[in-house]
Amino acid sequence: MNDELELVREWDADATPFNGSAKDLARHRLLNAMAHADERTGTGVNRRHALRFVAAAVVATAVTGTAVLIGTDGSGEGGAPAASTPRLEYAAVTVLNGAAAWEREQEREPVAPRDDQFIYSKRIIKETEQKTGKVQTYTDEMWESAGVSHPSLSMELGREMWEEPAGKGNGVWPPRKWSKLKKLPQDPQSLVLAILASGSRPDGRSIGDLDEPQRYEAYWLLGELLKNPVLPPGLRPAAYEALAHVPGVKTIPGVQDSAGRTGVGIAHTGRGSYKSKYLIFDPVSYEFLGFRDERTSASGKETYAQLSHVVEWGIVDRLRQRP
Repeated sequence: MNDELELVREWDADATPFNGSAKDLARHRLLNAMAHADERTGTGVNRRHALRFVAAAVVATAVTGTAVLIGTDGSGEGGAPAASTPRLEYAAVTVLNGAAAWEREQEREPVAPRDDQFIYSKRIIKETEQKTGKVQTYTDEMWESAGVSHPSLSMELGREMWEEPAGKGNGVWPPRKWSKLKKLPQDPQSLVLAILASGSRPDGRSIGDLDEPQRYEAYWLLGELLKNPVLPPGLRPAAYEALAHVPGVKTIPGVQDSAGRTGVGIAHTGRGSYKSKYLIFDPVSYEFLGFRDERTSASGKETYAQLSHVVEWGIVDRLRQRP
């Protein structure tokens, strides 16, 4: 611990001054790197050398907005240090815990929707046909019944689609009823197990007991939960932290969202090509930016990459009403 304190003093004395969120972000990254230094480099002189390298990288990141962590085996999730010059990688746990911290700073107490109201959202979808490179942009709007007791109206690539009220005992994921959302646990590991149990009491397993399909399912269900534009306080950051606990999550640096912003993707390696579907975060603040997905045409001949982000949302009293 004395080494860390001395290092921080040296770093603070030598670093280019910066304030506000950049300073907080640098501290978060430095402490995160310290926490994992033993795993990567062992102890003693080598560990101290690695921490000095991390400190320099952290300062550069906070000032320039580039790079995040020390070199790994390429997964961004640990591994032995490379024999050559370390590469700077994003670690999924750093991005997701950073997103949770950012969300908690921004979070305000939302107005709970009544069961007879609708949750309105508007999102932009930028779709690219993979072979031709042709790009088309859609503005989709949704009016989802907050209590699942009224028909819901949504748009998919500009086409209107209706969803009938859920029958008794037939819910949707994520839950729209505020009372059900508030019952979801906000302990990250408990949240993972609760959603796999369909909201019922977990069966005593740990995340380490989950098989590969269950890990991917947890990743997918948490991603769907995060698509909900309004959640009870604390649940969204808990969902980010829960994703960090799911084995198999991986970062994809240098991706873009539908607004053209460069970010870092969070994907799961458990099914197919993980680089086709992922969540996108700002590489510096870790603010959540949007999603990437893929779809195949009905003929199976065309594949489309879809980038999307929400630009507006609110709670309204009737269908087709806007905030």
